[in-house]
Formats: sequence, C-alpha cells, structure tokens
Amino acid sequence: MDAMKRVYQHLVEDHFVTNRQMAFLSGPRQIGKTTLAEMLLPKAKYYNYDRTDDAVRLGRGADSIAADLGLDAPAMAKCGVIFDEIHKFSKWKRFLKGFFDVYGADLNIAVTGSARLNVYKRGGDSLMGRYFPYRIHPLSVGEVADGPLGLEDEFRNPVKVNEETIRLLLRFGGFPEPFLRGNERFYNRWKNARKDLVFHEDLRDLSKVQDIRGVRALSELLAARVSGGINYSGLATDLQVAPDTVKAWIGLLESVYEVYSIRPWFMNVANSIRKQPKVYFWDWSSVAEGGMRNENFIASHLYKSVQWWVDSGLGDYELFYVRDKQQREVDFLIAKNGTPYMLVESKTSMDEPLSPALTHFQGVLKVPYAFQVAVEGEYSGINPFDYKGRSVRISAADLLSVLI
Repeated sequence: MDAMKRVYQHLVEDHFVTNRQMAFLSGPRQIGKTTLAEMLLPKAKYYNYDRTDDAVRLGRGADSIAADLGLDAPAMAKCGVIFDEIHKFSKWKRFLKGFFDVYGADLNIAVTGSARLNVYKRGGDSLMGRYFPYRIHPLSVGEVADGPLGLEDEFRNPVKVNEETIRLLLRFGGFPEPFLRGNERFYNRWKNARKDLVFHEDLRDLSKVQDIRGVRALSELLAARVSGGINYSGLATDLQVAPDTVKAWIGLLESVYEVYSIRPWFMNVANSIRKQPKVYFWDWSSVAEGGMRNENFIASHLYKSVQWWVDSGLGDYELFYVRDKQQREVDFLIAKNGTPYMLVESKTSMDEPLSPALTHFQGVLKVPYAFQVAVEGEYSGINPFDYKGRSVRISAADLLSVLI
C-alpha cells in the first residue's frame, strides 16, 4: 500500500529548509513517523536502535556515525540522517548533543520515537535549542478531507466532508493503515498486535515496571471511564494497588502514547474543580462505541490542532475542560496564549438542546467561540468561526473540517 501524504509533510519540509535544528518526530507506534521522515529525507542514512548493528555503532559515539556517513567527503554536505528509537539508548541525549554540535551544519537530522522524547531523564546535557518537536497525531477529518492549509493558518476554509469519512474514522480510528484498509478482520488483528507491542516492548524498554499486566488492566479500566474525571483511589481499589501507583502507571501510559490527559481550567471560575484530570486515548477506537467514543474523537481532533499550532509556532495553545462544584461542565476549552479561546461541548445528535453550561461558561469566561458539536450531524458548509460571541450547535463535520 502506498504511503499516504500527511499534513505534517509540508510542515517538516519547511523545517529543513528554514531551520538548522534537528526535527524530533514523536507520536504513537505505527502512526507513520519513520515513513514521514524517509519521505522527507529520501537519501538519508537510517539508524534504528532496535537493530543490533546500529545500536553497537551508536554506542561507539558520534565519530563512528560520522565515519559511516562519510562526512569527510564534500559530496555528503547537507545529506540527511534519521535516528529511530534512539531514546532507548541510555546516553541518547549526550550522543545527539555531541553529534549535532560537531556535524549538524552538514546534516538534516530527524529523530523519531514511539515514546515521548522527554521522558528519558538520564543521558547528559540538555538539548535545549538544538531541536524543534513535531507531535504526529492520527488522521483527522480535516486531514482526510485535505482542504488547503498554509503554515501560518490557524484554520482551513470549510471543505465538504461526507458521512462515510467520519464513520470510517470512528470505526477504525485514525492510524493510517487500518483506516486506509477499512477491513474489520485486518483491524482486529492490527489492534491486538499493536497493543502487544506497546505493553510488552515499549513499556518494558521505557521503565522497570514489573506489573505489565496491571498497567494493561488499568488501560482497560480507563477506556471504560473516558469523559469522567480520574478517581485515583477508586482505580487503586479496583487494581489492588496504591493510588500513587495508579498515577505512576497513567504517566507511563502517557509516555508511550497510549493515553493523554487534560486538566481542568480554573482561572476566573468560581468553585471550579482544580485537580482531577480527564484521560483520553490516542486510538479512540479503543473506546466503546457511543457517547464516550464520540467525545474521545472530538478530544483527539482538538488536541491535534492545539499541538499543531504550537509546533508550527503560531502561539501557545493548551487544551482543558471546565467544571465547577455545581456540576456545570463543558467538555473542552482551548486557551490561546493563556486566554480562553474556544469552548466545545460534545454531543451525539443535532437534536439535543443547547447546553446551559456552554452558555454559562462562555459568559463567565468571555470566550469568543462556543460550539456544541454533534458527531452525527451532517455537513452544511458553514464556517463555524463566523459565529463569534455566540453559543451555537453545529455538526462535527462542519467544525472538524476546518481544523487540522
């Protein structure tokens, strides 16, 4: 199957044209990071720490890699090199710092990994100023619809989305291979194989945790509780471990891109909930069909947009939710440069009445945009951002088509 062109291709191409820094491509296993790097640097030398010969060569240091690349030959100027899974190397930061400082002027360097590249605290001096991060997310409605998007654009113009696109994304998730195949039997086998790799290889390489079965059981419990705040004590009782162990295990699941968490927004919200995060899955198809999967689907689209805007240099964006002690809640709040920018409430049907909490928090927080988004609504062609200052009901097809 031919590789699908991703929305990230133009962004990272621009990186290598305009920046001297290394490009760090991180994201879930099998999301297409290595494929993207190889498309952008087709003549690059590829080193994978999971291959024994490459691990040995990397262990010998920067000069050994430089010699293998032939960097003493003029023809090799501005060639490319890809380091894959190098974060499993205990001295990876020290290696990259030394390699970049000596040879970076002659190379386009891409570093890819299936665990968050900031979780390995050992390894020497900081890489600050030597790389720019690019977080690679699953396919989204806007990416599949493929409307034009400039690197300085926050949103696309509305582009038609058919119901089948959303149905397939909801059913098979946004990982490229199962989505493009759209085959139930393949999807089931792919999902099981990926889970085994994440829990029995990635977690093992990342940490010294012994109870892999317990971490996997926690993942299953979290999938049944998407959209609710995390109750550490309740999960600890179910798993017969300490609450601090649950917190540590959720951190591990975040580190290998199994889940991500969003915190409550509490500034200027009286009696707000402040400490209880909500957890969602990178593969929303891991969540049972219905309202929880729909909410995870919306969450992942907003999270992708937020991280794209940050990685593109458009500003400082973060994703939150908002809830107060009177049980008023809106599922998502995007803050832009520290100021509430967009509220999004996830619903299944366009027939559901407008949430009173949405209008309440829009007024309290003075949020420019407030949307109640129906996953089952049809595409209408409206531009959601024409409705500034109003709480409105729109379809997911309309909102998500203009996002990343």
